[in-house]
Amino acid sequence: MIWDQPNYIWPEGKNSAACFSVDVDANAPYLWQHRKNLPKTVAIADHRQYGMRVGLARIVKMLDSISIKGSFFVPGVVAEDNPDLLPGLIERGHEIALHGYYHELVGDISDQQFADSLGSAIELFRKQTGQEPAGFRSPAWEMTPFMFSELKRVGLWDSSLMGFDAPYTIDGVTEIPVFWNNDDAVYFKFLGPGDHMPAGDNEVITQWANDADAQASSGGLFMLTIHDWISGRPSRVARLEELFTTIREDLSVWITTCGELAKYHETLSKKLEVRLPSDLAVSQRSSSRG
Repeated sequence: MIWDQPNYIWPEGKNSAACFSVDVDANAPYLWQHRKNLPKTVAIADHRQYGMRVGLARIVKMLDSISIKGSFFVPGVVAEDNPDLLPGLIERGHEIALHGYYHELVGDISDQQFADSLGSAIELFRKQTGQEPAGFRSPAWEMTPFMFSELKRVGLWDSSLMGFDAPYTIDGVTEIPVFWNNDDAVYFKFLGPGDHMPAGDNEVITQWANDADAQASSGGLFMLTIHDWISGRPSRVARLEELFTTIREDLSVWITTCGELAKYHETLSKKLEVRLPSDLAVSQRSSSRG
């Protein structure tokens, strides 16, 4: 138990950080979900293409207009279907990172399938950009010990877990934490009858602004995650611009990319280093008590 809140050591002149990240999922989760048999209906598939047609460009234009660099996590199949995507983001100074190949869910694949998917995504990124990818974010934000071992083997940082308010190291892998409350899909994802009704834009942006203020006050990281096809709508992009314009006014907040956070974290001699949670099941612990 840590009774005193540990203070993260930010760069000189900075007391906290903020990051604008985009999971460029497009149709990848839909294709993975229906990989054995695509439905005959088209509404969901067409909806998910909104980002590739207009939403993503609107988000990038907004970031460029306020001089903020974003971190874009792209499934291999999305990059494959849109070969100008990765080079275009790099040309504008934004960061690209891995997000699976087909947006594979951890529970659906074996360790070997994950290793193969990771290798294929890395090779595609190399082919399209001439650069080595440096980071990874797991689809649906779930990880396994094997996945961590693979990321460590190939030298990638991760941004899939939420066990701290600032970057930390978990089993030798630099972790740039996320937070479900700051993910647009939780509030806005709506694909038809049966889904919960979307929340109001103002309500959600106000909540995000409150968390950004709290992280700035407590010395943590405000990590925002949006999706191309969800938050690329004009009204949402306008509100996101207002949010990050306000954050930028506080010069003590370091607005940066996940990769820059990882590079900085790895230079620190004093940082939180933890091991993966124990794999001992509760039933095993209970039985050991007799």
